[in-house]
Amino acid sequence: MKSRRMFWQIVEKIEVLIDSGQYPPGSRLPPERELAEMFNVSRPTIREAIIALEVRQRIEVKISSGVYVLENPDAVMPVLNVSAFELTQARALVEGEAAALAAVSITESELKQLDATLNAMENGIEPEKADREFHLIISTATRNNAISLAIEHFWQLRDSLPDIINAYKKVCDRSDSDRLKEHRNIYLALQKHDSAEARAAMHLHFNRLINNLFEISEAKALEEVKKQSDKTRDLYSLNHLVV
Repeated sequence: MKSRRMFWQIVEKIEVLIDSGQYPPGSRLPPERELAEMFNVSRPTIREAIIALEVRQRIEVKISSGVYVLENPDAVMPVLNVSAFELTQARALVEGEAAALAAVSITESELKQLDATLNAMENGIEPEKADREFHLIISTATRNNAISLAIEHFWQLRDSLPDIINAYKKVCDRSDSDRLKEHRNIYLALQKHDSAEARAAMHLHFNRLINNLFEISEAKALEEVKKQSDKTRDLYSLNHLVV
């Protein structure tokens, strides 16, 4: 996870330089070698940062020409209204395949990292952070940067949109033991390097999440109906006329 944190730090630093006007839209970023020296990191780390910046639509890589800064997409693109149901479905589709891929290439070191997150969840040591780390370790183990970036973005949505934060908190509060059991089943499948079992375990995890989201949503809807019914009853009640 150290290398992942490092290249995201470089992404943030380059974005600060872009947003400050040092590299305005249309300008070209320094070559890879210069950026590596500027930030005192390896060239592979710079390459990962460039990929991330391109996915975030902050730059455009032109073959045999260089890396050019784009207009900030946040300034021209509307914020998408993503629901907890949409996010969970997307995560299930992508992370199910990520687990299948990771089962083939995951290392003993990464399995130990996963085990550490399970221990943290079991002992109540920052369980939400441990949950995030668990999924990101698996994304790294796919050896596919595009999948890693997609899963990272899903977590950014999960942690930044109020409605989704609220919905997930309610799900996690009511089923902490289920979450731990499901994560452990995913871990055991990865430990066996069984792609089919890893995919199925991840799908079962998200299936329970989305079913819980439906239950919470239905309970909320019933509560709203009851409130409206109570208001109507109070409005038209004849109780005050009955002696």
